[in-house]
Amino acid sequence: GPAPAGNADGLRGHSRSSPEISCTLPDTSHVSYDDLTSKVGEVLLYYCYCEVKDPEKLCAWQKALCQHLHLTGKVRVASEGINGTVGGSKVATNLYIEVMLSQPLFKDILCQEDFKSSAGGAHCFPDLRVGVCKEIVPMGIDPKIVSYKETGIHLSPQEFHREVEQYLSQASQGQSDTILLDCRNFYESKIGHFQGCLAPDIRKFSYFPSYVDENLELFKDKRVLMYCTGGIRCERGSAYLRSKAVCREVYQLKGGIHKYLEEFPDGFYRGKLFVFDDRYAICSNEDIISACRYCGTLWDQYKLCSSQHCRQLVLTCPGCRSKGLTACCPVCQEKELKVASRASGQTLKEECECTRRRPRVPIEHVLQRTLDSGK
Repeated sequence: GPAPAGNADGLRGHSRSSPEISCTLPDTSHVSYDDLTSKVGEVLLYYCYCEVKDPEKLCAWQKALCQHLHLTGKVRVASEGINGTVGGSKVATNLYIEVMLSQPLFKDILCQEDFKSSAGGAHCFPDLRVGVCKEIVPMGIDPKIVSYKETGIHLSPQEFHREVEQYLSQASQGQSDTILLDCRNFYESKIGHFQGCLAPDIRKFSYFPSYVDENLELFKDKRVLMYCTGGIRCERGSAYLRSKAVCREVYQLKGGIHKYLEEFPDGFYRGKLFVFDDRYAICSNEDIISACRYCGTLWDQYKLCSSQHCRQLVLTCPGCRSKGLTACCPVCQEKELKVASRASGQTLKEECECTRRRPRVPIEHVLQRTLDSGK
């Protein structure tokens, strides 16, 4: 296999005593209020797996820190670490990174490169949500059973790029023993993915373990190249796949698609990168790989289904939207019309054709699907 990047086996076998949490807030007296709250800024995405003895204390400090810097977003804290995506002014996000890197709890684990940034700001999130959870990424498996310490081998963007190039070359000749696995949700891979990938048709990451269980034969004796948005889902996902002891080896893209696109904006990842905030997607190349749900024209800008009882995302182009086609499916479209014609306060039963027709855990019958998508 390829030489792994950085710390060869990621966090395998990582163990150390948990340092005391510093609750220090940065001095902002030298910064103007306008600079601290400027709408022109960025969104940070990061995570850090480490032992946290007092998650409640870390959570309280995080909330105070974000409020102090006028940051919005979501931060998950657990005994296994921290996972955050926050938005604010450039001054605020720089101060945030500085304080995070000086936090004794993250010393020698978290580094500057672990923060992925994109254009945005505090306006990308409706509010600030900081909470203590069992897992910093919700896979639904107890971290004590499947630990981040047993993760796959990390590959740098350059190494991953070479691996994908080799995989696509071999796959085109029907000789590949590798699976390029997208461990994100279907609505993410729908608007952007690596060429030739296997993208499971799952709605939540918590379905990923069941997907692996139902398709173990697919992964038998295979080399697996995994990727996700920023790398965190691969940490637990690769550990779960390795725990099944069916793959030859499991590799993962260090820093996720975010870091890959920084170095290869026109590489093997085509389309947009889905993000979990009000932007929905960020762009690195001009490719549009998805289509309007109604007319089939190329379109990749998501909107929420117009039905008040549905949280599905829908791809509907301006032309179709102008015709009133704003729901994710006919069931929701009809439901919206009924709600509009009824008295306020009346509700309809939650139902959606999209979720009803989609199996919770799809079973892959053949790998030809990935080869076809590669073409």
